[in-house]
Formats: sequence, C-alpha cells, structure tokens
Amino acid sequence: MFQKFLSLPRFHKRLISVSADVVALLFSLWAAFSLRFEQQFWLPNREQLVIAGLTVVFTIGVFVKLGLYRAVVRYLNDRAFLTVVGGVAASALMLILLGYWLEVLVPRSVPIIYAAFAFIFVSGSRMGVRMLVSRPVRHSKERVAIIGAGETGLQLCQALDQGTEYQPVAFISFLASNHKALINGIPVYDVKYIERTIRTHRVKRLLLALDPDSGVNRKKLLKQLEPLAIPVQTVPSMSELIAGQKRINDIRDLEIEDLLGRDPVRPDNAQVSASLYGKSVMVSGAGGSIGSELCRQIIQHRPKVLVLFEQSEFSLYSIERELKAINSIEGLGVEIHPLLGSVTHRRRCESVMRAFNIQSVYHAAAYKHVPLVEHNVIEGVQNNIFGTWHMAEAAIACGVEQFVLISTDKAVRPTNVMGATKRMAELVLQGLAQRQSETIFSMVRFGNVLGSSGSVVPLFRDQIRDGGPITVTHPDIIRYFMTIPEASQLVLQAGSMGQGGEVFVLDMGEPVKIADLAKKMIHLMGLEERTEDNPGGDIEIVYSGLRPGEKLYEELLIGDNPQGTAHPRIMMAREVSLSWSEVEEALLKLTRASQSFDCQTVVEILRESQTGYAPNGNMADLVWCNAGQNEALSSSEGRVIQLG
Repeated sequence: MFQKFLSLPRFHKRLISVSADVVALLFSLWAAFSLRFEQQFWLPNREQLVIAGLTVVFTIGVFVKLGLYRAVVRYLNDRAFLTVVGGVAASALMLILLGYWLEVLVPRSVPIIYAAFAFIFVSGSRMGVRMLVSRPVRHSKERVAIIGAGETGLQLCQALDQGTEYQPVAFISFLASNHKALINGIPVYDVKYIERTIRTHRVKRLLLALDPDSGVNRKKLLKQLEPLAIPVQTVPSMSELIAGQKRINDIRDLEIEDLLGRDPVRPDNAQVSASLYGKSVMVSGAGGSIGSELCRQIIQHRPKVLVLFEQSEFSLYSIERELKAINSIEGLGVEIHPLLGSVTHRRRCESVMRAFNIQSVYHAAAYKHVPLVEHNVIEGVQNNIFGTWHMAEAAIACGVEQFVLISTDKAVRPTNVMGATKRMAELVLQGLAQRQSETIFSMVRFGNVLGSSGSVVPLFRDQIRDGGPITVTHPDIIRYFMTIPEASQLVLQAGSMGQGGEVFVLDMGEPVKIADLAKKMIHLMGLEERTEDNPGGDIEIVYSGLRPGEKLYEELLIGDNPQGTAHPRIMMAREVSLSWSEVEEALLKLTRASQSFDCQTVVEILRESQTGYAPNGNMADLVWCNAGQNEALSSSEGRVIQLG
C-alpha cells in the first residue's frame, strides 16, 4: 500500500498532502477550542465554522506560497520545518484577525493551542512519511563510523544521510567530554572505546573526517586502527573542498602520506612569489607527475608566461587543458604556451627560450624508472645527461636567470644507470656553474614521490584489489617518501634560494620499510596478511628479489656535513664537483660511446667520472645483451659450417 503511494504521480501526491493538511488543521482547530472550553464533544456554531474554513484556506495558500508542497518528503531538511513554523504562525494570526473582524468568540489561548497542534500534525506527518521512506534504504546501507566529531565529521554525516551507500551509526571523538553525547541523533564515543563501538554497532567501515586544525597525530591514530582489520578510508582535504575539486562524500582510500609521520614542508611563499611573479617560466617534462604539479603551483604565483615543454602529445594536451581551466576560473591572466619537443634537441630548446624570453627553467624531463633505464642504457644517457646539458647550454646562451634540476636520492652512491646519469647531470650543472655566473644553476634532490607514475603505493593498492599477491623486492628494503606537492614546493623554494651550483635536499623524516608499508595497506583496507602462521589470510606478500641496479637503502647526501639554509626543513650539500674541462672530456667520451651504441664503454665512463657509480649486477641493456647472444650464435654457426 505504502509503495503504491510512493509510485503515484507527483500531482496526486500533492493533492493527498493538501488533503491531509486540511484535515490536520481542522482537527487542530477543533482540539484547541475543545481544550479551552473543556468540552470533550464540543461542537462549533456557524460563525466558528466560517472562520475555521477561512483560516484553513488561508493557511493552505500560505503553505503553497512558501513552497511546502514542492519539497520532496524524503529529502526534507530544517528549512522545510521552518516553513511549517512560518505558515502555522501566519495561520494563528489570521485566526485572531478573523475573530475580531467577524466578531466571533475566539478565546486568546485558542490560537496558541491551535498553532502547537497544527505544527505537530503538519510537520509530524511529513516526518513520519520520511522515516517510512528512508527505513528500507537505511537497512540496505553499509554501517560506518565517522572518526572526527567536528565540523568535517558533521558535514560528512549529513552528506551520507542523503546518499545510498553508507549509514553513519557512530562518531569517534578525541575529547573524553564528548563521550556518549549525540550529534545529529548519532551517539559519540571516545576513541579509546573504538573497538567496543565497532562490535556494538556492527560497523563495517571507518571514515576519517578530521578537521584541519584538530591536531590529531594521524600516524599514531592509524597505528591504533591497524589491528582492527576493518577498512579505513578518508574524505577529501579542506583545500580540495574549497577549490571545488571534490565533494565531502567523495570517500577515497587512505593515501600513504598519512603514514609519513611528519608535517608537510611549508614553503616561504613570499620568497617563491618574488622569484616567479611576472616572470617568463619554462618547465621541461611539463606533462609528467612532478612537472605537471610544478606547473599547477607556478601558475598560482602569476608568472607572465608559462611555457610547457613536453615530448608526449597526450600529456601536454592534458596539462594544458587543466592549466587553462585554472587560469580562466581564477582569473590569473597567465600566458600559457604548450610546446612539443625533446630536451635532447639543443636548437629546439634554445629557439623556445629565445622566443619567449625565458627567465627561469625548471628541468623535470628525465627517465626515472630504475629497471627501464637499466634495460635502455643509451636512451637513459641521452635523455638524462645530454638532455640536461643541452637545456643548460641553451639557458646560458639565452641569458636565463635561473635553472633548477630535479634530481633524485638515487644519484647518491648510485648502483644503477639511472642514478649514475642523474649524478652526472648534477656534475654537468656544477661544472657550468663554475664556467660562468650569469645563469644560476641549482639542483633539488629528494626521495620517492608518492602518486607519481610507477609509485609503489598505487601498485600495491591495485594488487590488493586484485586479490594479491603483493610483490616486494626484498623484506629489508627501505625508502624515503614525500608527496608530489611537497616535492614541487621544494623545487620552487630551491629555485628562489639558489646562488649557483648547490644541491638542496629535504629533511624527509624517517625512512619507510616497504614490507611494513605493504602490511599496513593490507590491514587498513580491512584484510589480513596470508602467512604460514595464518594460511586463511586474504593477501600474500611475495618477495621477488632485488631488480637490476636496485639497492636496499637510499641516501640523500654523499657527504656527512650538510649545511643549513634559511628554510628549517631544507639542507644544502656542497659536494665534490668536477671542473668544466673534466666534465666536458667525460661528455665527449659519452658522446662517442653512445653514437656507437657501446653500452659497456658508457658504463665504464660513468664509473670513472667520479659519480660514485658502483653497479651491483651485470649489464642488463636488452639490445646489448641480445646483440651479444646473436653475435655469439652467428659465430658458432659459422664454425659449424666451416667444419662441415
């Protein structure tokens, strides 16, 4: 019967609502007079019937005018009940006026009693229908607890109430005084009772909704949540909500930056702005994970011109479209120029810098995946070393004021070709910094970037969703981590601080053990690790062995005496460098070896160039190894033919 009512056309539902309100209002009038006269079976006279009818008609008209019948019952909010209050107040006033005008006996207490009854019946009927409508939906929703009883938690609760997926059944608070209070009709529990709350309310998922100024130690909190074996998710940050990029109910998996255990690096915005505002800026590798975030942050400082230099057409198209939208919405007035090109083409780089009078270059174009560069040695050298050299020489020729190289912790005592090429790129810039003084060269060295292409976090998450196993190279492997925005902020900060030839590194806190990271992700997604002791677990961790060129520990400094800078979280390492003549000699050798595709000689030159390169495996270049095998096979076949 009730479902039949719900399926009626909207016009019919409105007629039923009006009819129900007419009955409720008439009954309220009768009840008010009956109570006032203390007559159980009070009957109105003709005049009282007239003013009752006129009052009801007037009240229905007010409700129509206020839009009460346009409101969808299942989505009624506080405003709808305020509409009822306004309509009932107007109705009571009209009852008083009609009594005076028509000279009908209306005792002074009757309008007050009538107003109370009318509000109870009109609003109560709607509340009852809303509860009946939402009851089956609530039963089908997943029961969740919201961690955070502040403004963010309340907003999330209200958003989820209107949705169809999750039903908030409890708030978890960090204030003991809030224990057993009610927020939005939902009980609040102190965080120390979280395990009991989950059992009592049959919670299936925990949602983090912490206020930005809550001061909660997220690392400590997640350590407390990890043993619960229940999925933990979070809501978008306040900056994403304010920017309109996300909604409060856009639930997402925890990002591993929640486990970093330190506050994000805060840049000196005044210093950074001074180095970018009104300038002509060029970003190479603008479509990559670091390059694109650099562009997003640079455009906020309102340079005059922003040149996006990228060899991938699709990546360039994507970042250009995004930046143009930001530029238009925020009215930044930045000239954005998307340019296709490779950093290995010196003349292309120089022509671009001259055409747009570039003043600052952020060089983010590089091959960075260790195994891929290990399998493609010549291309790694061409892009990472010669690409940096050509960009730097073009910058000098065009009078660029500052040039910032994005480097890596793998450049410190490298055991792989990628790290060796990045260290060689640093040496090139240090040599050029000694050769001239017009262009300021600086380098920024940081660890693994969360969320960048090839990052371990999205890989683990995909493997968990696919049912495992998670592949970790070694049980003892550790890495430093930072977020893409942090990495980009450090690059911009270094660009504003550089005086020539410095290597800047970030205080990145404690390194993270990758195996522990994998276990945390399993537990915080509500699953169990499958081991010999727990064969019934969900996800197994498999150790695949170190890949070519990979090492257990990464370092950020070659020396042990870093210097402080004006920024408390940024250090400066003035490490051993080569004179330009030594660097140039090494580059000429690398040129000849690369042109002849002699990978073995390339590796030897990198080892001899004071890069600290110490390979921990055999040559892994795919072309070189396969060519050697084919050559050996051809020579053996020749010997067989000769013998025959």
